[in-house]
Amino acid sequence: MSQTVMENAADTISDSVHQASRATSAITDAIEDGVRVVKHTAKQGCDAAEEFVNDTARRLQRHLALTIVATFAVGITAGAAFGWMMKRR
Repeated sequence: MSQTVMENAADTISDSVHQASRATSAITDAIEDGVRVVKHTAKQGCDAAEEFVNDTARRLQRHLALTIVATFAVGITAGAAFGWMMKRR
């Protein structure tokens, strides 16, 4: 009788270890999938940012006069706003 109880206990422990091993494998796979997705998304974001910078640089070079005028206008506006805020204090 004690032999049967010990065999049942051994089988139960073996099943528990097997289930824990499968759960660990599933968690590891899920983490690896998540890391892969994050890397892919980061690469896409980096590529999009690089493309945006390149497009902006080309557009600024094509419309040089407009770029200079816009920069000057932004500088004057920022200076006036800063001066106005300092005057109010």
